[in-house]
Amino acid sequence: MRKKVRAGRSARSFAVLGLLALLGSVLTGCGTPPRAVTARFAALSATPSPTASPSPSATATPMPSPTLAPATATPSATASPTITPTPTDTPSPSPTPTVTATPTPLPTPDGTPRAARAPILLYHYISQPPPDADVYRRDLSVAPELFESHLRRLCDDGYQVITLDDLLYFLTQGRSLPARPVILTFDDGYADNYTNAFPLLQKYGMVGHFFIITDFINEQRPGYLTWQQIAEMAAAGQRIGAHSRDHPDLRGKPVDYLVWQALGNGETIAARVGQHPRWIAYPSGGYDAQVIAVFRSAHYWGGLTTRQGATHRSSNIFELARVRVRGSDTAEDLARLLKLDW
Repeated sequence: MRKKVRAGRSARSFAVLGLLALLGSVLTGCGTPPRAVTARFAALSATPSPTASPSPSATATPMPSPTLAPATATPSATASPTITPTPTDTPSPSPTPTVTATPTPLPTPDGTPRAARAPILLYHYISQPPPDADVYRRDLSVAPELFESHLRRLCDDGYQVITLDDLLYFLTQGRSLPARPVILTFDDGYADNYTNAFPLLQKYGMVGHFFIITDFINEQRPGYLTWQQIAEMAAAGQRIGAHSRDHPDLRGKPVDYLVWQALGNGETIAARVGQHPRWIAYPSGGYDAQVIAVFRSAHYWGGLTTRQGATHRSSNIFELARVRVRGSDTAEDLARLLKLDW
Protein backbone atom coordinates (compact mmCIF):
# COMPACT_ATOMS: atom_id res chain seq x y z
CA MET A 1 0.00 0.00 0.00
CA ARG A 2 2.84 2.44 0.87
CA LYS A 3 4.49 1.67 -2.47
CA LYS A 4 1.30 2.65 -4.32
CA VAL A 5 1.03 5.93 -2.38
CA ARG A 6 4.69 6.75 -3.06
CA ALA A 7 4.20 5.90 -6.78
CA GLY A 8 1.18 8.17 -7.02
CA ARG A 9 3.04 11.03 -5.35
CA SER A 10 6.01 10.48 -7.65
CA ALA A 11 3.85 10.57 -10.77
CA ARG A 12 2.16 13.78 -9.64
CA SER A 13 5.55 15.31 -8.84
CA PHE A 14 6.88 14.53 -12.32
CA ALA A 15 3.73 15.99 -13.88
CA VAL A 16 4.08 19.21 -11.87
CA LEU A 17 7.79 19.47 -12.72
CA GLY A 18 6.99 18.93 -16.39
CA LEU A 19 4.40 21.70 -16.42
CA LEU A 20 6.76 24.06 -14.58
CA ALA A 21 9.53 23.32 -17.08
CA LEU A 22 7.21 23.96 -20.01
CA LEU A 23 5.97 27.21 -18.47
CA GLY A 24 9.55 28.32 -17.83
CA SER A 25 10.56 27.68 -21.44
CA VAL A 26 7.58 29.62 -22.73
CA LEU A 27 7.99 32.61 -20.44
CA THR A 28 11.66 33.04 -21.33
CA GLY A 29 10.95 33.14 -25.07
CA CYS A 30 10.96 36.57 -26.69
CA GLY A 31 8.65 35.72 -29.55
CA THR A 32 5.64 34.09 -27.91
CA PRO A 33 2.36 35.97 -27.59
CA PRO A 34 0.44 35.24 -24.35
CA ARG A 35 -1.89 32.91 -26.27
CA ALA A 36 0.95 30.45 -26.87
CA VAL A 37 1.07 29.65 -23.14
CA THR A 38 -2.60 28.70 -23.24
CA ALA A 39 -2.13 26.77 -26.48
CA ARG A 40 0.70 24.63 -25.09
CA PHE A 41 -1.14 23.76 -21.87
CA ALA A 42 -4.35 23.07 -23.80
CA ALA A 43 -2.41 20.67 -26.03
CA LEU A 44 -1.62 18.57 -22.95
CA SER A 45 -5.32 18.05 -22.14
CA ALA A 46 -7.52 15.36 -23.61
CA THR A 47 -9.58 17.85 -25.60
CA PRO A 48 -7.63 20.30 -27.83
CA SER A 49 -8.64 23.96 -27.66
CA PRO A 50 -8.97 25.01 -31.29
CA THR A 51 -10.48 28.44 -30.68
CA ALA A 52 -7.93 29.91 -28.31
CA SER A 53 -7.33 33.57 -29.10
CA PRO A 54 -4.42 35.91 -28.37
CA SER A 55 -3.99 38.69 -25.86
CA PRO A 56 -1.16 40.51 -27.65
CA SER A 57 0.91 43.24 -26.09
CA ALA A 58 0.13 45.94 -28.61
CA THR A 59 -2.73 47.05 -30.80
CA ALA A 60 -2.48 47.31 -34.55
CA THR A 61 -4.50 50.14 -36.07
CA PRO A 62 -6.53 48.95 -39.06
CA MET A 63 -5.05 50.34 -42.25
CA PRO A 64 -6.94 51.28 -45.37
CA SER A 65 -7.21 48.35 -47.74
CA PRO A 66 -4.29 48.64 -50.20
CA THR A 67 -4.68 47.95 -53.85
CA LEU A 68 -2.85 44.66 -54.39
CA ALA A 69 -3.03 42.66 -57.58
CA PRO A 70 -3.88 39.06 -56.62
CA ALA A 71 -2.14 36.24 -58.45
CA THR A 72 -5.46 34.82 -59.58
CA ALA A 73 -9.07 35.75 -59.60
CA THR A 74 -10.91 35.44 -56.30
CA PRO A 75 -13.87 33.07 -56.58
CA SER A 76 -17.37 34.30 -55.93
CA ALA A 77 -19.37 33.07 -52.96
CA THR A 78 -21.36 30.80 -55.26
CA ALA A 79 -18.25 28.98 -56.48
CA SER A 80 -18.16 26.57 -53.53
CA PRO A 81 -18.80 23.05 -54.84
CA THR A 82 -20.56 20.28 -53.00
CA ILE A 83 -18.08 18.09 -51.14
CA THR A 84 -18.63 14.57 -52.46
CA PRO A 85 -15.24 12.93 -52.81
CA THR A 86 -14.79 10.69 -55.85
CA PRO A 87 -11.03 10.49 -56.40
CA THR A 88 -9.73 10.14 -59.90
CA ASP A 89 -6.59 8.42 -58.68
CA THR A 90 -6.27 5.42 -56.40
CA PRO A 91 -5.91 6.87 -52.90
CA SER A 92 -3.35 5.66 -50.40
CA PRO A 93 -4.77 3.71 -47.46
CA SER A 94 -5.92 6.07 -44.74
CA PRO A 95 -4.72 5.52 -41.18
CA THR A 96 -7.16 4.17 -38.64
CA PRO A 97 -8.46 7.20 -36.74
CA THR A 98 -7.48 7.23 -33.09
CA VAL A 99 -9.17 10.51 -32.17
CA THR A 100 -12.14 12.56 -33.25
CA ALA A 101 -11.50 16.05 -34.59
CA THR A 102 -13.98 18.25 -36.39
CA PRO A 103 -13.23 21.47 -38.25
CA THR A 104 -13.64 24.69 -36.29
CA PRO A 105 -16.05 27.07 -38.05
CA LEU A 106 -14.46 30.10 -39.66
CA PRO A 107 -14.82 33.16 -37.40
CA THR A 108 -17.71 35.30 -38.58
CA PRO A 109 -16.42 38.50 -40.23
CA ASP A 110 -17.82 41.73 -38.88
CA GLY A 111 -17.93 43.27 -42.36
CA THR A 112 -15.19 45.86 -41.82
CA PRO A 113 -12.43 45.82 -44.49
CA ARG A 114 -8.99 45.64 -42.91
CA ALA A 115 -5.37 45.26 -43.87
CA ALA A 116 -2.36 44.27 -41.79
CA ARG A 117 1.36 44.22 -42.42
CA ALA A 118 2.57 40.92 -40.97
CA PRO A 119 5.38 39.18 -42.90
CA ILE A 120 4.85 35.42 -43.24
CA LEU A 121 8.31 33.88 -43.52
CA LEU A 122 8.59 30.79 -45.74
CA TYR A 123 11.20 28.16 -44.79
CA HIS A 124 11.77 24.64 -46.14
CA TYR A 125 14.84 22.65 -44.99
CA ILE A 126 16.52 23.61 -41.71
CA SER A 127 19.79 21.77 -42.28
CA GLN A 128 23.04 21.84 -44.20
CA PRO A 129 22.52 20.52 -47.74
CA PRO A 130 24.48 17.40 -48.68
CA PRO A 131 27.63 17.84 -50.80
CA ASP A 132 25.88 16.61 -53.95
CA ALA A 133 22.80 18.81 -53.46
CA ASP A 134 21.35 20.45 -56.54
CA VAL A 135 20.71 24.16 -56.85
CA TYR A 136 17.16 23.87 -55.51
CA ARG A 137 18.17 21.95 -52.39
CA ARG A 138 20.93 24.47 -51.65
CA ASP A 139 18.60 27.39 -52.19
CA LEU A 140 15.94 25.99 -49.86
CA SER A 141 18.30 24.91 -47.07
CA VAL A 142 18.88 27.16 -44.06
CA ALA A 143 21.59 25.87 -41.73
CA PRO A 144 20.46 25.45 -38.08
CA GLU A 145 22.94 28.04 -36.78
CA LEU A 146 21.75 30.49 -39.43
CA PHE A 147 18.13 29.79 -38.54
CA GLU A 148 18.90 30.51 -34.89
CA SER A 149 20.50 33.80 -35.89
CA HIS A 150 17.24 34.66 -37.67
CA LEU A 151 15.24 33.99 -34.51
CA ARG A 152 17.62 36.08 -32.42
CA ARG A 153 17.36 38.93 -34.90
CA LEU A 154 13.57 38.83 -34.72
CA CYS A 155 13.83 39.19 -30.96
CA ASP A 156 16.43 41.95 -31.11
CA ASP A 157 14.37 43.96 -33.62
CA GLY A 158 11.19 43.76 -31.56
CA TYR A 159 9.21 41.36 -33.72
CA GLN A 160 6.66 39.13 -32.05
CA VAL A 161 5.77 35.77 -33.55
CA ILE A 162 2.02 35.26 -33.95
CA THR A 163 -0.07 32.57 -35.65
CA LEU A 164 -2.12 32.63 -38.81
CA ASP A 165 -5.20 32.42 -36.60
CA ASP A 166 -4.16 35.65 -34.88
CA LEU A 167 -3.86 37.36 -38.26
CA LEU A 168 -7.26 36.09 -39.38
CA TYR A 169 -9.00 37.26 -36.20
CA PHE A 170 -7.60 40.73 -36.76
CA LEU A 171 -8.63 40.82 -40.41
CA THR A 172 -12.15 39.48 -39.79
CA GLN A 173 -13.01 40.82 -36.34
CA GLY A 174 -10.48 43.50 -35.49
CA ARG A 175 -8.76 41.72 -32.60
CA SER A 176 -5.50 43.36 -31.62
CA LEU A 177 -2.07 42.44 -32.97
CA PRO A 178 1.41 43.23 -31.69
CA ALA A 179 3.16 46.29 -33.09
CA ARG A 180 5.57 44.17 -35.18
CA PRO A 181 3.95 40.81 -35.94
CA VAL A 182 5.66 38.07 -37.93
CA ILE A 183 4.60 34.50 -38.79
CA LEU A 184 6.87 31.46 -39.29
CA THR A 185 5.93 28.77 -41.84
CA PHE A 186 7.69 25.60 -43.01
CA ASP A 187 6.65 23.79 -46.20
CA ASP A 188 6.83 20.08 -47.15
CA GLY A 189 7.37 18.47 -43.72
CA TYR A 190 11.06 17.58 -43.80
CA ALA A 191 12.55 15.57 -40.92
CA ASP A 192 14.96 18.38 -40.03
CA ASN A 193 11.96 20.51 -39.08
CA TYR A 194 11.70 18.25 -36.03
CA THR A 195 15.38 17.67 -35.31
CA ASN A 196 16.60 21.24 -35.91
CA ALA A 197 13.77 23.79 -36.16
CA PHE A 198 11.50 22.49 -33.40
CA PRO A 199 14.09 22.64 -30.57
CA LEU A 200 15.04 26.20 -31.53
CA LEU A 201 11.42 27.31 -31.62
CA GLN A 202 10.99 25.87 -28.13
CA LYS A 203 14.17 27.59 -26.97
CA TYR A 204 12.92 31.00 -28.12
CA GLY A 205 9.29 30.40 -27.17
CA MET A 206 8.00 30.67 -30.73
CA VAL A 207 5.27 28.93 -32.69
CA GLY A 208 5.61 27.78 -36.30
CA HIS A 209 3.19 26.43 -38.90
CA PHE A 210 4.35 23.16 -40.49
CA PHE A 211 2.63 22.23 -43.77
CA ILE A 212 2.87 18.51 -44.44
CA ILE A 213 2.27 16.14 -47.38
CA THR A 214 0.28 13.33 -45.82
CA ASP A 215 0.87 10.58 -48.39
CA PHE A 216 4.64 11.08 -48.05
CA ILE A 217 4.33 10.67 -44.28
CA ASN A 218 2.14 7.57 -44.66
CA GLU A 219 4.71 6.07 -47.02
CA GLN A 220 7.47 6.79 -44.48
CA ARG A 221 9.62 8.44 -47.11
CA PRO A 222 13.21 9.01 -45.99
CA GLY A 223 13.91 12.61 -45.06
CA TYR A 224 10.33 13.41 -44.04
CA LEU A 225 8.67 13.72 -40.65
CA THR A 226 6.98 10.78 -38.95
CA TRP A 227 3.53 10.90 -37.43
CA GLN A 228 5.02 10.47 -33.97
CA GLN A 229 7.22 13.53 -34.49
CA ILE A 230 4.31 15.54 -35.88
CA ALA A 231 2.10 14.61 -32.92
CA GLU A 232 4.84 15.62 -30.48
CA MET A 233 5.26 18.98 -32.15
CA ALA A 234 1.50 19.59 -32.15
CA ALA A 235 1.25 18.66 -28.46
CA ALA A 236 3.96 21.25 -27.72
CA GLY A 237 1.92 24.02 -29.38
CA GLN A 238 3.26 23.98 -32.94
CA ARG A 239 0.64 24.22 -35.71
CA ILE A 240 0.18 21.55 -38.37
CA GLY A 241 -1.20 22.61 -41.75
CA ALA A 242 -2.17 20.97 -45.03
CA HIS A 243 0.12 20.81 -48.07
CA SER A 244 -1.97 18.33 -50.11
CA ARG A 245 -1.76 14.55 -50.23
CA ASP A 246 1.09 14.20 -52.73
CA HIS A 247 2.19 17.73 -53.77
CA PRO A 248 0.62 18.09 -57.24
CA ASP A 249 -0.05 21.25 -59.17
CA LEU A 250 -3.69 21.81 -58.18
CA ARG A 251 -4.48 24.26 -60.96
CA GLY A 252 -6.96 23.19 -63.61
CA LYS A 253 -7.89 19.95 -61.85
CA PRO A 254 -11.47 18.59 -61.69
CA VAL A 255 -13.51 19.25 -58.59
CA ASP A 256 -13.57 15.58 -57.50
CA TYR A 257 -9.79 15.41 -57.57
CA LEU A 258 -9.49 18.63 -55.54
CA VAL A 259 -12.00 17.31 -52.99
CA TRP A 260 -9.91 14.14 -52.67
CA GLN A 261 -6.86 16.28 -51.98
CA ALA A 262 -8.58 18.64 -49.54
CA LEU A 263 -10.49 16.07 -47.50
CA GLY A 264 -7.82 13.38 -47.66
CA ASN A 265 -5.12 15.74 -46.40
CA GLY A 266 -7.29 17.29 -43.69
CA GLU A 267 -8.90 14.12 -42.38
CA THR A 268 -5.59 12.27 -42.19
CA ILE A 269 -4.06 15.06 -40.11
CA ALA A 270 -7.14 15.16 -37.89
CA ALA A 271 -7.01 11.39 -37.35
CA ARG A 272 -3.30 11.35 -36.56
CA VAL A 273 -2.90 14.57 -34.59
CA GLY A 274 -6.34 15.33 -33.21
CA GLN A 275 -6.52 18.76 -34.85
CA HIS A 276 -8.20 19.52 -38.14
CA PRO A 277 -5.86 21.77 -40.19
CA ARG A 278 -7.20 25.28 -40.70
CA TRP A 279 -4.73 26.43 -43.37
CA ILE A 280 -3.60 25.14 -46.75
CA ALA A 281 -0.23 26.04 -48.28
CA TYR A 282 -0.76 25.44 -51.99
CA PRO A 283 1.87 23.02 -53.39
CA SER A 284 4.51 25.08 -55.21
CA GLY A 285 2.16 28.03 -54.78
CA GLY A 286 -0.19 26.83 -57.54
CA TYR A 287 -3.89 27.62 -57.18
CA ASP A 288 -6.88 29.01 -59.03
CA ALA A 289 -10.46 30.03 -58.25
CA GLN A 290 -11.69 26.43 -58.14
CA VAL A 291 -8.91 25.36 -55.76
CA ILE A 292 -9.88 28.15 -53.38
CA ALA A 293 -13.57 27.24 -53.62
CA VAL A 294 -12.94 23.58 -52.75
CA PHE A 295 -10.69 24.25 -49.76
CA ARG A 296 -13.09 26.90 -48.51
CA SER A 297 -15.95 24.37 -48.72
CA ALA A 298 -13.80 21.83 -46.86
CA HIS A 299 -13.73 24.20 -43.86
CA TYR A 300 -10.22 25.55 -44.25
CA TRP A 301 -9.79 29.09 -42.91
CA GLY A 302 -7.38 30.38 -45.56
CA GLY A 303 -4.61 29.65 -48.04
CA LEU A 304 -0.95 30.57 -48.43
CA THR A 305 0.74 31.29 -51.74
CA THR A 306 4.39 31.71 -52.69
CA ARG A 307 3.74 35.20 -54.02
CA GLN A 308 6.04 37.75 -52.36
CA GLY A 309 4.40 40.25 -50.05
CA ALA A 310 3.81 41.22 -46.44
CA THR A 311 0.49 43.11 -46.39
CA HIS A 312 -2.72 41.09 -46.13
CA ARG A 313 -6.33 42.11 -46.63
CA SER A 314 -9.56 40.75 -45.23
CA SER A 315 -10.71 40.19 -48.83
CA ASN A 316 -7.89 37.77 -49.80
CA ILE A 317 -7.49 35.37 -46.88
CA PHE A 318 -7.13 32.46 -49.33
CA GLU A 319 -4.34 34.27 -51.20
CA LEU A 320 -1.93 35.28 -48.45
CA ALA A 321 1.52 36.30 -49.67
CA ARG A 322 4.76 35.19 -48.00
CA VAL A 323 8.42 36.16 -47.76
CA ARG A 324 10.71 33.38 -49.02
CA VAL A 325 13.83 32.81 -46.92
CA ARG A 326 16.80 31.39 -48.83
CA GLY A 327 19.79 29.45 -47.58
CA SER A 328 22.08 32.38 -48.31
CA ASP A 329 20.06 34.92 -46.30
CA THR A 330 21.96 36.19 -43.28
CA ALA A 331 20.30 37.78 -40.27
CA GLU A 332 21.02 41.17 -41.86
CA ASP A 333 19.38 40.03 -45.09
CA LEU A 334 16.35 38.90 -43.13
CA ALA A 335 16.10 42.28 -41.41
CA ARG A 336 16.04 43.96 -44.82
CA LEU A 337 13.45 41.52 -46.17
CA LEU A 338 11.16 42.24 -43.26
CA LYS A 339 11.13 45.94 -44.16
CA LEU A 340 10.08 45.33 -47.77
CA ASP A 341 6.62 45.10 -49.21
CA TRP A 342 5.76 44.05 -52.72
